[in-house]
Amino acid sequence: MKVLIVDDQRAICTALEVLFELHDIETLTAHSPAEVLDLISSEDVGVVVQDMNFTANRTTGEEGVALFRAIRALDADLPVLLMTAWTSLETVVTLIKEGAADYVAKPWDDQKLVTTVKNLLRLRELGHENTRLRARSRRARQSLAVRYDLCGLVYSSEAMHAVVTLAVSVAPSEAPILITGPNGAGKEKLAEIVQANSRRKDRPFVKVNAGGLPDELLEAELFGAEAGAFTGATKPRIGRFEAAHGGTLFLDEIGNLSMVGQQKLLRVLQTGEFERLGSSATRKVDVRIISATNVDLPRAIAAGTFREDLYFRLNVIELRVPPLADRPDEIVALAERFVSGFATEGNAPPALSPAAREALLAYEWPGNVRELQNRIQRATLVCTGGTIQPEDLGLAGTTATATATAPVRRAEAPAQPESTEELGPEHAAIKDALLRASGVVSKAAADLGMSRQALYRRMERLDIVIERRPRS
Repeated sequence: MKVLIVDDQRAICTALEVLFELHDIETLTAHSPAEVLDLISSEDVGVVVQDMNFTANRTTGEEGVALFRAIRALDADLPVLLMTAWTSLETVVTLIKEGAADYVAKPWDDQKLVTTVKNLLRLRELGHENTRLRARSRRARQSLAVRYDLCGLVYSSEAMHAVVTLAVSVAPSEAPILITGPNGAGKEKLAEIVQANSRRKDRPFVKVNAGGLPDELLEAELFGAEAGAFTGATKPRIGRFEAAHGGTLFLDEIGNLSMVGQQKLLRVLQTGEFERLGSSATRKVDVRIISATNVDLPRAIAAGTFREDLYFRLNVIELRVPPLADRPDEIVALAERFVSGFATEGNAPPALSPAAREALLAYEWPGNVRELQNRIQRATLVCTGGTIQPEDLGLAGTTATATATAPVRRAEAPAQPESTEELGPEHAAIKDALLRASGVVSKAAADLGMSRQALYRRMERLDIVIERRPRS
């Protein structure tokens, strides 16, 4: 990438060209706004070093302000480093708020200027790499949707893509699958995807809330009962295992199953055999087991509330569904899908206002996708004028509401460490700098070659919070 030097004084351009070339930085020069925009459109420009004081308005910087805004309109992500000898600090601050990377006063310090430009070039390259990674991820998601039945699932995050990829990869096997994650995050939808892409896709898919079965009804529900086995049993009853024969049995809320229920379930998982309640005849079934829970089963095992042998029977393959708060890119897309689904027949669905979108993104979503669905259903019923406003969502006044502009610390940690592909290289570079600086923003900014204010703006845009390194 090249540095574009913008100044109407050719001597200044020459001095900067020499300085940058001594440090192996390729340069381009422009002396008018028209040249600047043409070069940005035609060349691989990584950073613009722009003088604010053109001859036409040498003391006010008006032409420089107009050029900066034209550059931003052409490429909003292109770093622009302002250079000024006359422009008021107020004007510079205004442009920094509008997105300028930083500013340097004339006469400049050679070493500081070179360091700043090199770091801006590195961040620009990281931004391009992030864009490439996102494009690759988007292509991978599109390919997955073409090759497999995703049952209408809407997602865009790398974390969710990894889970869905694993789900469709293991779907053709017969291995038991344990789906973990918070309530409302989409565990049942993931079970449906596994079933839809398995060899059993045309066979029964039976769902049962295992954690909601009381001990006295558990055997009859899971294994069936003969007529007369209990009061009111006037005819034979087929249990869930028999109903799922040849297909898949989805045991939801498995972590809440009683110890008695766990013992009975373990036996049939080990042998594939059971007896109906009130019968001594042994029956055998062929079912694939998918289970789901929001309970931390290893912790439950340590506490003595869940059997370790049952855990290992169920958890041959684990799929961890991340909470919605860790998938912010998906929130608006899911909301729009739900809006369309709740629209009354014959009427156009309401639109989400920009303010409503901001409110959706600022909220923590403790109830995950299920809560989002419920909020959107409410909004479609109460909104007026064909547009959903923030107040229609019913989010105001809740403890989980956050300001739309402040970096939000997520209430739950991700189920798995986030990768560079999930967050992007620029995010990683800033996090590393903050870690090296023990959370001191001014030190991290100096390391990255930018002002403290510029670093704060990038942290806000990338949703980075300061985590100070503990003192030894």
